[in-house]
Formats: sequence, structure tokens, C-alpha cells
Amino acid sequence: MKKTDNYGAQNIQVLEGLEAVRRRPGMYVGGTDLRALHHLIYEVVDNSIDEALAGECDHVTITIHADNAVSVQDNGRGIPVDAHPTEKVSALEVVMTRLHAGGKFGGGGYKVSGGLHGVGVSAVNALSSVCEAWVQRHGKVWYQKYEKGKPQAPVKATGPAPKDENGTRIRFMRDTTIFKDENVYRFETLAQRFREMAFVTRGVTLKLVDERSARSTTFLFEGGIKSFVRYLNRSREAMHPAVYVAKEIDGVGVEVALQYTDVFTETAYSFANTINTTDGGTHLTGMRTALTRTVNDHARKAGLLKEGDPNLTGDDTREGLTAIVSIKHPDPQFESQTKVKLMNPEVSTHVQQVLGEALGEFLEANPRSAKLIVEKCLTSARARDAARKARDLVIRKSALESMTLPGKLADCSERDPAKCELYIVEGDSAGGSAKQGRDRHFQAILPLRGKIMNTERARLDKILGSNEVKALISALGTGIGAGFDLTGLRYGRIIIMTDADVDGSHIRTLLLTFLFRYMQPLVDAGHLFIAQPPLYRLAQGKKAQYVYSDEGKDSLVKDWSSGGKIVVQRYKGLGEMNPEQLWETTMDPAVRTLLQVSIDDAAAADRTFDMLMGAAVPPRRRFIQTHAHEVRNLDV
Repeated sequence: MKKTDNYGAQNIQVLEGLEAVRRRPGMYVGGTDLRALHHLIYEVVDNSIDEALAGECDHVTITIHADNAVSVQDNGRGIPVDAHPTEKVSALEVVMTRLHAGGKFGGGGYKVSGGLHGVGVSAVNALSSVCEAWVQRHGKVWYQKYEKGKPQAPVKATGPAPKDENGTRIRFMRDTTIFKDENVYRFETLAQRFREMAFVTRGVTLKLVDERSARSTTFLFEGGIKSFVRYLNRSREAMHPAVYVAKEIDGVGVEVALQYTDVFTETAYSFANTINTTDGGTHLTGMRTALTRTVNDHARKAGLLKEGDPNLTGDDTREGLTAIVSIKHPDPQFESQTKVKLMNPEVSTHVQQVLGEALGEFLEANPRSAKLIVEKCLTSARARDAARKARDLVIRKSALESMTLPGKLADCSERDPAKCELYIVEGDSAGGSAKQGRDRHFQAILPLRGKIMNTERARLDKILGSNEVKALISALGTGIGAGFDLTGLRYGRIIIMTDADVDGSHIRTLLLTFLFRYMQPLVDAGHLFIAQPPLYRLAQGKKAQYVYSDEGKDSLVKDWSSGGKIVVQRYKGLGEMNPEQLWETTMDPAVRTLLQVSIDDAAAADRTFDMLMGAAVPPRRRFIQTHAHEVRNLDV
């Protein structure tokens, strides 16, 4: 092996100030994609919410300006502006420009906060081309400007503040050399986040203003997470009044609200110091443990579980459950700076104690509701056993059918899953064109006959009786539900390719419902896509062009109007294309357009699938009436 002497002390690089954030944004805000872009706003808002948790703030306004800059203003105490005793500059400059600096490290500024890493607003400053801070404090307005994290002048007073008004306003412009121009803030994503935040910070007003579209919305919930549960269940049939408890143990505030409904899935969300811990953690584990233990204890005591009957499992006790657990901890330990998972081990015990006592008392005091809950859990247990037997049968049957692959699957020759694609195609006609037009080396085709069942209205044992569902499960190789394992995925891209008509849209929605409910990790990992076939083929003489929208067609017709007769062909189905056309428009990686399916907010997705595909008709009717004017392609 060749040795070199050119590796020495001179190769060890020290990143000064905020340069580390600019070099490695993924470590601080989770990356440079759309989710990370929104995370910039969350980091600044979290500081304002920390003021609210301290009882010093009750109003936060978030504004997306016309130039895509963002400002966050609160009526809290205002960031201190006096000179820091050791850094010898204004405390505002320290907070905005030093990593791991803030009032949340035991200095008495905050009892409870979400921003305990102390990198939030300074990381946002580092990743902004321009950032400005205004502080109303001591009767004056104080100001400092930064470019790429660097202060342009010392903090200075710019004038008097309105009488008896304190607070902080941060305005920043994301650095487009780090965040791509095409990534823009989504009003709906932000509104959903701030709605959740308002639920878990009862009595605090959060206002979101979008100057780009003249939209605004304001959230204020006096009922807290109990209102959150009712909101999530507004299109479901509740089985009992919501159970709610709030208690403090060893300085940790625990708040839980839950309610059973008539659906077959669980909807559970966890928050730590108002931050949505999307990957759960010890507080969610404690809630689920308490639920299973308490329901089993009551079922035994009430004689609803007989001697010799097995205990209900966690899956049994969570079917149809809507639950929120929110904790306030003086020293929360998160898995990473993006705070997606809570790690404090003692929190699990605290939540178990608080919820176990409250739920036990509710079940004792409400025997009718308790019986309904236990009977639903027992029905779930029987269905789950049937589903297990059906799943085992699917696996055994598949194993006998050529290495678990369904006969209708036209597989590819490539064996590296990362390089493989599976097209899920509607019908045999389109399937035939796709099989002939594909690149057999890396593209596989699975045609589905007809529409798969609506999995929002069926339990897993019924779902596994569907031949189309079984074919899809076998082809993907991941298993399903509790047995889902992403490492078994046989294709790096799963592409839904349906006709551009009402039936095609319905089939696509049915597939998305199934994948969201039973294979969500596949969606979360970015493996799911929707193909975009053209709507039209325009021809004039020897030239022809494919068009993907009505607007595109009208524009092209206008451009070609002086050149003679234009032949417009409308594709209502993929089967109308020959294999060559399907390849060159929809399947060729060099020219095709794919839409990647992502779930920006699981709570919003859960409610949307429940509303569109669930049993309740009025919410679906309201949605259709509200959005009817937005429909572009409707076959009649």
C-alpha cells in the first residue's frame, strides 16, 4: 500500500462561528429540501412558543411576505439586549450568532421550553442570506442586521417602543444558494403545524398571514388537546365522551386526551413541550402501555374477559382510538436537533401513572362506555386473529407460487432493488402496452384488474381476501401492517400509472389509501410516485407534440394556428397509446414526469383519507361542493 506524508495538521479544518451550519445544514435543520425549509420557520416560532410556555406571551404572528421572506413576531419579553457578561457584546447578538447560546440551559429564563439545543434561531440566521431582528424592550426598539449569519453592525436602539409593549420580531430570507428556488413555503403545511401548536398551547393565538396570496388564518383553542381529539374525530362516530387528564409529576406536566370511534385504524399524536414528536418516544410508549394494561384490568374485573381468555394486545386496544399525549418537561432529551423523538426514560412511567389512574376511573364510572370499548377491542382481537391466519395463508400460498411473485407480474431482470421500478397499471389493456413499451432490464409491470377494495372501510382480514391486494403485497415483498419490513422491498420506485379520467383517479385514490394505512413507511421513505401520462397529442403535418394539461393544449393550438390543420387527440386511457408512445411520454426516465408522494403532515393526511374514503357522507359532500370549481378534467 502506498503511503503519503501529505496528511498533517494543516489538513485539520476548524469551522468558525456559524460556518458549520452552512456546510452541514442537515445536522441542524434536517437537510435542504422543502421539509427543512419549513423547519426554518418552526425553529423561530418555537422560541416564541417557549415565551408562551413561560406565561409571557399570548400572541404570535407569522407572515410570509411577497418576496418569500418570513417574519415571526411575538409579544413576549423580548430577547435581552444588554451586554453579555463574558461575550462582551449584546445578548441579542450572542443568541443570533452563537451556537448553543440561549436562556434555556438552567439560567432561570425558562422552566419549560422546546428549544433546548440553543441552535434554532442561530441556525436559521446562518442559513439566511439576510436576517433582521427587532426587539421591543425597556421602552425602546433595538435592531441588528445579519448577512449569512454575520452581524453587519452592533445592536442599536432605533427609537421608542409603544408604551408597555415588549416582544421580538425576526425577519429572514432563506439563502437560495442552499435552498433551491423551486422550494417555496406551503400555506397549508404551515397552517396545519400551527393549528397543532395552538391545540397544545391552550389560550395562545397563532396567526398565519400569506402576503403572496392574501390568505390568512388564526388559531386559538381554549379546550386544548381535548378540542384536538374532537377535531380529529369530527367525521367519525364517537363511542363515548373524550377522556381527558392533566397532572404534574416530579416537575413534568402530563396531558392526555383520548376517544374511541367506529373506524378500524389508530390516530395517535405525541407532543413534547409543544413540539410534534412525529417518531413518538417514551411519552407515546407510556400512553399505549397504560391503555392496554388498564383496559385489560377492567375487562377482567368486569367479567368481559373470562378466565383462560388471553389478554388483549396493544393492537387490539388501539383499534379505532384517537389519542393525544402532550408533556411539558424542564429537560427534554430529543433524538436529534429536528426533535422527532423523545428519549427521557422517566416520562414513560409518569404517563403510565397519570393515564392509568384517569382511564381506570373513567371505565369504573361509565360501565356502558367501558363495555362498548372492551367489546370493540374483543372484536378487533377476533378480526386480528383472522387476519393473521389470512396473512399466513397468503404467505404460504405465495411461497408455492414461484418465490412469492404473482403470475400477472411482469418482472424485470435487474436484481438490485435500488435500480428497479414497479409500475402498478390499471387493467390488462394498459398493462399490455406497458409490458411491451418498458425497459425490461429495470422496469416491472403489475396490472390490476378492476378497482381494489376501499381499505378505509374494511378490517385487515377482509382486505387480505382480495386477490388484487394479495398480488400487490407479494410483488412488493415488504409484508403488511405490523409485519411490514421495508428491507424486503423489491423495487426502489413504486409508480402508480392510471388513466387520466374519473375511474383512473378513483383507482389511484384506492391504492393511495391502502398504501397510507398499511404501508406508510414505504411512503415516508420516498418510494412512492404517480406517473403523469399526457392528456393530448397534437399533430400538424409531420410534426407532433404531447401535452400534459388543458392550458398547454390551448397554448400550443394558439402557437400553431397559422400553420394549417391541427389534429388533437385526447387520451382517455393508457390503452389508447401504443407501446412506443407510452414509453416516450410516461416511462422513459430521460423525459417522463413523476410526482413523488410525500406526507408533510400525517394528521392532515389521516383526516383527508378518513373524510374521502370513510363512512360519513356529509363531510365528503361538503368537500366536493367546496372544491368542485377546481376540477379541471371531468368525464361525463
